[in-house]
Amino acid sequence: MRLRTALLTTTLMAAAPAAAMASTVTGPYVSVNGGYNLVQSTHATFSPSTYAEGINSSAGSKSRYRHGTGFTGFGSFGWGFGNGLRVEVEGVYNYSNITHRTGTAAPGHTRGHDQGYGGFVNALYDIDLREFGIDIPVTPFVGIGVGAMVQHFAPITTTFANGGTNRIGGTNGNFAYQGIIGASYDIPDVPGLAVTTEYRMMGQLDDQQAFASTSYGIGGVGGLAKGNVNVDHRFNHQFILGLRYAFDTAPPPPPPVAPAVVPQMQAARTYLVFFDWDRSNLTPRARQIVAQAAQASTHVTTTRIEVNGYTDNSAAHPGPRGQRYNMGLSIRRAQSVKAELIRNGVPASAIDIHGYGESHPLVPTGPNTREPQNRRVEIILH
Repeated sequence: MRLRTALLTTTLMAAAPAAAMASTVTGPYVSVNGGYNLVQSTHATFSPSTYAEGINSSAGSKSRYRHGTGFTGFGSFGWGFGNGLRVEVEGVYNYSNITHRTGTAAPGHTRGHDQGYGGFVNALYDIDLREFGIDIPVTPFVGIGVGAMVQHFAPITTTFANGGTNRIGGTNGNFAYQGIIGASYDIPDVPGLAVTTEYRMMGQLDDQQAFASTSYGIGGVGGLAKGNVNVDHRFNHQFILGLRYAFDTAPPPPPPVAPAVVPQMQAARTYLVFFDWDRSNLTPRARQIVAQAAQASTHVTTTRIEVNGYTDNSAAHPGPRGQRYNMGLSIRRAQSVKAELIRNGVPASAIDIHGYGESHPLVPTGPNTREPQNRRVEIILH
């Protein structure tokens, strides 16, 4: 039930709307995160000398420890390559209360906690939903990580009804791995800052050996036994909320150079609409210019309206893939302008749209240059 509730909470956070378009990361970034740590029940095998159940026995025993509430916190430093791929290193701290123990010959009461700390190297991939025609303010991501975790039992005490007491404690480390699924949301007006939500499944290999001691007393005969205990494969389910800041965020583009308002009877028939980098949505100023073009088309003899979309020669993806992406982006920009013209009363049948991608720049530039005046749509009244 606790696992189902936590999964539902994370799903609802990932579905929540945001006020700004999320984006993939380029360059260095840092993040801090924290959340709920749910540990599956762990199995422990006690050596024969431990008398792990408070009973004088020459045989070893096995028990299962059930975990209660817990939390996790970690920080990371990473690098985004601009094509969705990111790599990062992180330090992790986990905490979990242990509330119950089963599988013992004698009934008892258990309390204690354990802690884990270590580090991972993660590889993650941001999924740009706009490549699939989905224009929502969310950037999902998936990832995997490998590293090492040190587990510390501090201590875990079981008091048995027969008068015996068992304690385990100690520190040991082992190989660990994790799978990651999450989503990020850009914070409006703070370039580079994003809220993240994640679910992680962290595994740690077994044979986490700890020390164990038992004091026992049956029929007036008592003693103290010591030995060791091996803990099997460990699984953590983590539900996380965090903040991420990307340092190499491009500064906001300068305001587009908009043409002066053209008197209705002037001969000029071309209107320019500018766009933010890697965006096809219209800014408030762009909507004003489209409205001017729509109004002018009703006051002069217009047989056809040509809407041509362009991009600069920078791209979210390198090489031919980036050129194909820019061609699609130029078409989406032209479609946005056409839709706004129609909303302003221009018949759809009078509008022809074209996308030219990186070709025909308004301002010549070097390769892979973000030039605001080249990210445009031209509205031409014929």
